[in-house]
Order: sequence, then C-alpha cells, then structure tokens
Amino acid sequence: MPAKFDFDVIQVGYGPVSKASALFLERLGWKVGVFERFEEVYPLPRAVCIDHELYRVLHAAGLGDVANRVCNDAPTYRWFNAEWKELLAIDWAAGSVSGGSEVNFIHQPSFEWAMDERIKASDRIALHFNAEATAIRQDADSATVTIRDTKSGATRDYTARYLIGIDGANSFVRESLGIGRTDLGFEADWLVIDFALNGGLTARDLGIPDCGQYANPIRPTTIVPGGTEADGRILRRWEFMRLPHETREEMVREEKVWDLLDAWIKPDQGELIRHAIYTFRSLVADRFQEGRIFLAGDAAHVMPPFMGQGMCAGLRDVWNLCWKLDLVLRGRAGPSLLETYTPERAPHVTDVIRISMFLGSIICMPDPEEARKRDEMFLGGNAPRPAPFPILTDGLLERDARGAVVAPAGELSCAGTVRFAGRTGRYDSFVAPGGFTLVVQDGFSLAETAQRLCGEAGVQIVTVADRRTAADGQIGDTQGQFGRFMIDRGLQALLVRPDFYLFGAATDGPRLDTMLADFSRQMQAHR
Repeated sequence: MPAKFDFDVIQVGYGPVSKASALFLERLGWKVGVFERFEEVYPLPRAVCIDHELYRVLHAAGLGDVANRVCNDAPTYRWFNAEWKELLAIDWAAGSVSGGSEVNFIHQPSFEWAMDERIKASDRIALHFNAEATAIRQDADSATVTIRDTKSGATRDYTARYLIGIDGANSFVRESLGIGRTDLGFEADWLVIDFALNGGLTARDLGIPDCGQYANPIRPTTIVPGGTEADGRILRRWEFMRLPHETREEMVREEKVWDLLDAWIKPDQGELIRHAIYTFRSLVADRFQEGRIFLAGDAAHVMPPFMGQGMCAGLRDVWNLCWKLDLVLRGRAGPSLLETYTPERAPHVTDVIRISMFLGSIICMPDPEEARKRDEMFLGGNAPRPAPFPILTDGLLERDARGAVVAPAGELSCAGTVRFAGRTGRYDSFVAPGGFTLVVQDGFSLAETAQRLCGEAGVQIVTVADRRTAADGQIGDTQGQFGRFMIDRGLQALLVRPDFYLFGAATDGPRLDTMLADFSRQMQAHR
C-alpha cells in the first residue's frame, strides 16, 4: 500500500453492518479504518433476524462460531386475526436453498459484541471512537475524511483508496454527497419493547405465540423472539402500532408501556430492557456510489420490519461490495467493476422493501371493516401472495447477444452440508473463499475450452456427486441440496460468484462454453 494512504478502506459508522464489513475486508487482507462518533458499542437490541443467506455468509466469512453462538432457529411464523384464528403459518425451519433454517433469530448486542471483540484484536482494523466525520472529499486515487475528536475537538484528515458510509439513516456521508432518497410511501409509528424473561419462562408458559402477528385492528401487534443473551436470558419482543388518536409522546411513557404489555406479561415475570418508538419508513438512496465513496446499510436504505430484512439487507450490501473492492485493490479488476454495486443492490433492496410494505399493509390495518375483509380472504384461501424473494436483475450476470440476462443468472446458489476428504461440514468450508467457483455434476466432462477459460480467470472447479458414490476429490451431496437445485432444473454446471449469486448456469457443454465466454468478456471489460 502506498505510504500516502492511511488505510485501504475507511468506514464511517460502527453498527453491525460496519463491523461485519470491517471483518470481511480484514479477512481478505486489507487495512481498514473505522470511525464512530459515539464512545462505545450501542448496547440495546434492534434487529432480531438473520436469514439463511446471511447465516451462510457469516460462516463463509470466518464468523461461523459467532453465528452459532448468537442465532437460534426460528419457530413457525403465524398470523392471527382478532379472534385468534390462524390466517397464515410459515414453517421457517423447513429448510432453505442455503441448507438450514429459512430464518434465525438473534440477540443483536451479543452479535455486535462478538464482532467487536474480533475487531479490537485485529492488527488490520483501526477502530476510533469519539471520532466524528465533519468533511469528506475525493480525488482521482483517494478518498479523505476529516475527523473531529468529540472530546478534545482536535481534527485530522485520514486517507484511503475507498470510503464506505455505513453511518445510519441520518448518514453524514450521504448528506455530504448530496445524494437524495426516494420515498416508496410507507410510514407508520410502532412502539418497540424488549423484555428479558425470568429463567425458565417460555412463550408457551405465557400463552403467547412463539412468533407471530396479532392482526387485531384494535391494536396491530407483533410478538417475536428477541434472541438469547450471552448469560442465557431469553428475550421477547413486542411491537405495538401507534393508533391515530395517540401521540408519540404518550406511547413512550412507562405507564403506557405497561398498559400495553399487561395482556401479555407482568412486571414480576422478567425485566423491561428498553422501549422506544420507531417511525417505520421506506426510503432508498438515489445512488449507492459516488466515485470512490459508497453507501451501505441504513445510509443507503431503510424499510419496514415486517420481513426482518433491515440488517440483512445491509449485510448483503457489504458482502456484495467487499469482494469487488478486493479484486480492484489487488489489480485483478478495474474500478468499473465497482459500478455494478448500485445496479445490483438498489433494485434488489427496493424489491425487498416493497414486499415488506405489502406485508405491512396487511398487518397495519386499524379499520375493522377492512380487517374483516382481509380475514375472509385469508380464511377462504384467497389471500394475496407476496412476490417471491428477489434475485439480482442487473450487474455482473450472464447475458445473451441482445444484452438480456439469461436465467437462472442472478439467483442465489445452493449450499448445505456435504462430505469431502473424509470430513462432513458446510459446503463453503471446503471451497476457497473469495473467488468464483464452477460447480459441475459428477459425470459432466469439461471441454478443453472451458478448462482453459476457468484457468485464465482463476475459477475454482468443484465436482459434486451423490453422497453414496462420491469419489476422492469430489464433494458428496450429503444433504441433497445440489441435486435438488441442479438435477431438478436439468443443470450440469453453475458459475457461482464470490457472493454466492449465479453468474450463470449451463445445461450442457455448448451452453457452458457460451456462458464462460461471456464471463470472460465481461471480466475483461472490467480490467
């Protein structure tokens, strides 16, 4: 690294997305400077969910022990009407394309403290508290941030090749760049309450759903797990929608909190950890990049919580960005590769927000007549279905001669438990991290052209076989994930990006040659 740069990458903000990003970059070998205007890790829970994709990401990024400690498989997610008739049930534990539970519940402070411990032990990450960003600028080869020590008032400039603003919904970085936000039209105030249960108490003991929405128009209410603290205390979360006749000030009074909780839990059954009112909104930054400066997490987008995707979306941002920064910093790709960040992430997260808004419109229904019609639709089997979870629709994906994306490019690839070299473990633990991978079915012969293109591009070739017949050097499909994903679709080969999304897939040798040629062409265009 040239001496004129203090860091390879600077990050402004130190929430969970920034912590993960710093560790992603550190694992790839880069020096990261993190600047946080407050003086400590935020100690209270906010997010409560990590989905299967990000659970896989954490394992692949060397944070599997952290994920295992702080995550719990989600129970069945149920919606009820005012009379406690079940409107909907989703079995999140039934499995996912990543090989585990669809959703995991998490205690966010424990997650952050575990990452914070890793960061403070790293010699590649410089963490600065009481460090407020007051100015940002960039030139042809660097980004500079002016930092003010909030205790002494002293200021200093720090430089890096790139800068990421991960500094929350009121992002200084975004505002400094003059980047506006598009409002997708959702806004509602909800009181969020976290409560630690006395030892041994469970949702069943309290007579409440393990995980659900009480879609009562008198008071729409969310009841979900809040994760497990490091000492084993189990948290529950209640979220109560503010009704039109109530004020924000009224909602946060402690007597109001206990009045709302009274039907669910009593003061002697645990400890009230915190309560706060949040305005759930739906905002997307007009762009996620300005030259050498990027936005991620809440700085780039905020969404209603009805899919549990707020933190997940931010983690998805930095997972997408970090492997691209790695290739560019190593000189294996040019800066134009980074220009795929906004086209890939902005449409994806916008679709997630719209699905969350759709769910919120069904749950946040205070009109009794509208709620009655909704109940009739659900109970009669005529309920509207949300759109499927989005895939990538633009960016570094296989394209045909007209430039259109070729399916199944953009889909999330499969993973799961496999067996290799006498050991059983997660698929990603047996594959070299951070690179492109060509996954081929046992018996599929790679032509010389395909082998040459993979070699030139540094693509790792992995052969997957039935667990009962896998030979040495092959990955045994113990869980059957690859069989279900590939054989059921007639696919013989998958070209998987470092972030686990498909660049493309092939049904036979000629299709593979065509797909690899397009991959080579696109990567050459980003040199």
